[in-house]
Amino acid sequence: MQKSGQGSGATTSIWMDRGGPAMPAGTVDPTAAALGALRPDVIVVGAGIAGVTTAYLLQRSGKSVLLLDDGPPGGGETGRTTAHLSNVIDDRFTEIERLHSESGARMAADSHGAAIDTIERIAREEAIDCGFARLDGYLMLAPGQDPAGLDRERDAARRAGLDDVERLDAPPIRHPGPCLRFPRQARIHALDYLAGLTGAFLARGGALATGAHVSTIRQNGERVRIEAGPDHAMVEAAAVVVATNSPISDRFAIHSKQAPYRTYAISVRVPKGSVPDALYWDTLDTYHYARLQPEADHDRLIVGGEDHKTGEARDMTERWAALEAWTRAHFPQAGAVEHRWSGQVMEPFDGLAFIGPDPAYGGRVFVATGDSGMGMTHGTIAGLVLCELIHGSGSPWAALYDPGRKMTSKLGTYLRENLDVARHFLPYVQGPELEGEDRIEPGQGAVLKSGVWPVAVFRDESGMLHRRSAICPHLKCVVRWNPGERSWDCPCHGSRFAVDGTVLNGPATQPLAPIEDSASKN
Repeated sequence: MQKSGQGSGATTSIWMDRGGPAMPAGTVDPTAAALGALRPDVIVVGAGIAGVTTAYLLQRSGKSVLLLDDGPPGGGETGRTTAHLSNVIDDRFTEIERLHSESGARMAADSHGAAIDTIERIAREEAIDCGFARLDGYLMLAPGQDPAGLDRERDAARRAGLDDVERLDAPPIRHPGPCLRFPRQARIHALDYLAGLTGAFLARGGALATGAHVSTIRQNGERVRIEAGPDHAMVEAAAVVVATNSPISDRFAIHSKQAPYRTYAISVRVPKGSVPDALYWDTLDTYHYARLQPEADHDRLIVGGEDHKTGEARDMTERWAALEAWTRAHFPQAGAVEHRWSGQVMEPFDGLAFIGPDPAYGGRVFVATGDSGMGMTHGTIAGLVLCELIHGSGSPWAALYDPGRKMTSKLGTYLRENLDVARHFLPYVQGPELEGEDRIEPGQGAVLKSGVWPVAVFRDESGMLHRRSAICPHLKCVVRWNPGERSWDCPCHGSRFAVDGTVLNGPATQPLAPIEDSASKN
């Protein structure tokens, strides 16, 4: 993704801590001279799963593609996924059928199934060693919940075309209750796959520029111009794809239809073969999910969950502890926790991603966002749909994922979530989080006041204070301190910033503004 990297004290996911293939380096310098000399058919902004898949499929289909990222491929949220490959919709088929009709639920299942097939086919054709494996998936009824809900979900899944789903008395792990078994799900090593896919894109003639932060996108008639890189190079193309997790191409149109959430994950060591190799989910609201990552002489169990809206919690340590407690209750063979991390997902209010023309433009700028916790498959669907649309062909799923679709089926959620955004302007008039800068511990931050203006203040381990404006440059909400990732997070639309104000995640494209005398020893 274009907004790559994390805070200065960021956590490390299981994929980042790896000895696999190195991520391919950029082939084009991000300078004005090098970028300005290019004449691509399509520019793709963001080198995560959605951007690289789209770039690869377009390049393979005959388009010349320039792929841009301000960090290495996979340096953003793709490196923080748990890499479940599933056509079992996170929001449940009963809900997708209610919101999008029976035919819409069938298309959702078809598209996610096709995404898994596409990943499997690309890994085989491009000889990508990424540990792709087909597995069963188990949706486990949480204690105290009505078993009839599981039957309703099974019936809705079958109406969506998953004829082989079946109800079982129990999953193959310690869990007190029935479950649904979904065959032919899959898992993958996220960054090994992305490294291979990026290499395949380059081998087919694609161009990659890293360190190429995109600051502006403008459509002018039949062309789109972007400004990128340290010296603001201008590059034009017939189409631009914005695949930055949260789109940087508009200020409101799509952001009003989705909300940013943080999700948490851990990995624990388990004895080789002691846990059945499958995908697992429960039916809690803020559900848990688990899968294995095989190693040579042991396995690692990856468990995620404990989500909350971005910027609305600071109890990250307690959330990782809750994940560990759930893990040990279901997997008594679990050993020590080896990794703790978090990631950001964009939750569309009606459960499905936004893939297609950005409604803020005239049809030449395309977006892929709203992964809803299914980033690997939604990102692959984005490549399949956008490749067809940019070639001028119809996609059978284009209407389902249309970014311009109305929120009439979730009007209450739409209004409630957008009214909630207003709450995050209150720090303009409320008091500071702490009584003074002297209360900020080393390695921590807080929003204080300088006159009437909120200021984001971070104290590093040496005791030096670093001050930035706490006002997000996207739509002027006030950021919050994230002690888990040591970053400044905007609760309105998910922009995230390092302690020095550098953009980590869009939709913001500019850093937090500096404050005079921004570094001092207190």
